Amino acid sequence: MPLGILEDRHLEHVPGTSPLSTLGRVDLEVSAGVDSNLLKHDPSGKNVLVPQPSESPNDPYNWPRWKKELFTVAIAYGCGCVGAVGPLLTSAFVPLAQEFDVPLERFTLGCNGAMIAAISGGSLICNTLAVKLGKRPIYLLTSIGLFVSSFWAAESKTFGSLVAARTICGFCMAPMEALVPASIADIWFVHERGYRMAIFNLGVLGGINLASPIAGAVIEYASWRTCLHAMGAAFVVQFLITFFWMPESAFDRVGAVDIDTGDRAAVVDKAEKIEAEHLEDSTSPAPVAATKKSYLRELLPYSGYWAKVSFWRTFLQPFAMMASPVVFWATLLFTTCISWLVLISVTLSQIFSAPPYNFSVAAVGASNLSSFAATLLATGLAGPIIDGCIKFMSKRNNGVFEPEFRLPIMLSYLLFTVTGFFAWGESLYREYPWPVPIIMGMGFINFGVQLGTTGVVAYVSDSHRTMAAEAFAAMNFVKNMFAFGMTFYINDWIATQGVRQCFFVIGGITIGVVLLTVPMYIFGKRARSFTYRHKLIRRLVE
Repeated sequence: MPLGILEDRHLEHVPGTSPLSTLGRVDLEVSAGVDSNLLKHDPSGKNVLVPQPSESPNDPYNWPRWKKELFTVAIAYGCGCVGAVGPLLTSAFVPLAQEFDVPLERFTLGCNGAMIAAISGGSLICNTLAVKLGKRPIYLLTSIGLFVSSFWAAESKTFGSLVAARTICGFCMAPMEALVPASIADIWFVHERGYRMAIFNLGVLGGINLASPIAGAVIEYASWRTCLHAMGAAFVVQFLITFFWMPESAFDRVGAVDIDTGDRAAVVDKAEKIEAEHLEDSTSPAPVAATKKSYLRELLPYSGYWAKVSFWRTFLQPFAMMASPVVFWATLLFTTCISWLVLISVTLSQIFSAPPYNFSVAAVGASNLSSFAATLLATGLAGPIIDGCIKFMSKRNNGVFEPEFRLPIMLSYLLFTVTGFFAWGESLYREYPWPVPIIMGMGFINFGVQLGTTGVVAYVSDSHRTMAAEAFAAMNFVKNMFAFGMTFYINDWIATQGVRQCFFVIGGITIGVVLLTVPMYIFGKRARSFTYRHKLIRRLVE
């Protein structure tokens, strides 16, 4: 029973479990006939590389560090731009609804609700295409769609035209939400992912939190159209860095030692085995002696990657992923983590434009600065805490890494985010001075959400590495459909029952959902074994 996690009694090796350190271990040699000294380590020699890279110079795991870091920077910038689109106009929803002569509820539903629904559908379609064609062409095509739709929205003359532009924009936002965690898992090893997942979350949450302060000032002193034109220009930059810094990360790995995804402690992937069994995420095996691709060749929009899998089976597979207890639990956590932030963003104008605060559009936008500061602080701590935690716990567990070692960070989500919700609701109800709800309430909420979502995303990536894209497509679909549903009633809920009761209910729901982490930690390894042994995901799509 490794540190409170129940052992599985059925498989020799449970997918997701792997050696993070081979110092003092002989079990790999005994159980699998593989000399542990032959496993590849990081430069320090202390951490086993999980997954094990192949010998190919084109394997993304073998990319030089500067190339990986540029890839991550491009992801962070793109996610930041995508995160900014949703709340870009929220600080001015009240005056914009008057300008377009539509009720506030209808404007919220059309401007943000339609976009959120489009993200849900886009997550499924873009994931399916990415599995078939690779991720790079999807990133490039949707990057073009993002700046085109932003310029379109800026020039919209009618409410219908604005809604159409925002809907297309939402579809094109999907890859930066659904594919990025899988892209991070494509190039970074297990002991390096926690910090990079935090950077991904910083991009999304930072974009959400910085959009309103910047956009609010631009809208007040220029116009909302200027704001959308600036957003379009930011997406042009995003397209350029995607083109130059994000080569294809999907790769057919042949000849590497698999120490984390199978039911044995170590298996050497052979070309003939892959060709015979045809793994779900593989195509024709690459030649053993691969020639290193030139930089100019990597700039091609399409690398030639083609997976011989059914389009419709791949399309339905995200729904089948919900059969995994890990993905089901993560979906509950991820949905509540992010959706409550969406809820706050779409109601800021309603709350702070009214008495006793009477904020201007710029002031409403500036209220998100505390959220950004909290998110930035949490990102700085995420690497030492999350990656440091798994290294420490793996060392205590005789060098063996369990994905459940990602879960203790959820304690921070419980403590900070729940406290923030209660503080937010109570301070607004009692009309405390604005620093209390904005600095304490929103600061605590975002600090906990950043650490919590990073832990959730890393846990799913470690548990289902070969199907991470499908898992995140499912999570994003459910999250965005839930957020879409909220746009129908959230403004009326606050207006009818008050902000205090609304956020006390949300705080209570959050407590209940986060407490599910305890049984997930204890039974997680058995859940992974059960999913693998009964082939639940494969049965549902065949």
